[in-house]
Amino acid sequence: MTAPAVHGAPLGIGRILQINLSDGGVPKRSVLAGLAVHVTREGLRGDRQRDLRYHGGPDRAVSLFGVEVIARLAEEGHPIAPGTAGENLTLAGLDWSLVKPSARLLFEHGVLLEVTAFAPPCPTIRASFIGGHYDRISDKRHAGDSRVYCRVLTEGELRAGESVVLTGAAPGRAYG
Repeated sequence: MTAPAVHGAPLGIGRILQINLSDGGVPKRSVLAGLAVHVTREGLRGDRQRDLRYHGGPDRAVSLFGVEVIARLAEEGHPIAPGTAGENLTLAGLDWSLVKPSARLLFEHGVLLEVTAFAPPCPTIRASFIGGHYDRISDKRHAGDSRVYCRVLTEGELRAGESVVLTGAAPGRAYG
């Protein structure tokens, strides 16, 4: 089987700062540096979601968040850190405003993800926000500050520190 193609010029190059897993709920805990995590079409092996009505499944298999957004939120006084908002991958070095539905992320060792949607904020992450105002990362209220959900186009292994290339949508796909 041929891997799905990555289309368009790179929009940015970043890296995986941290891989986060949990047995359900938040915060998700960092995987020890150097350990590989296997990614399947259903998500990261070793990660579980409590409420599958809103989390998980093929179109929400992996959640991503940018460390630069997390740092900006922390500067605003929010008690947030990588993993506390429930993301599986905390990425660094990307212009987070370009990480939108239909964008693709190709990781150094071949894993390919496609952004499917902005992740709606959930009350379970309220502890990461002043006054419990978890809607601070709603894309509708604060464009460019949302986590995103991805589908897995190419399975494989990921490690913290590996690079990722962000590209635009596949032909015939538009940003949402």
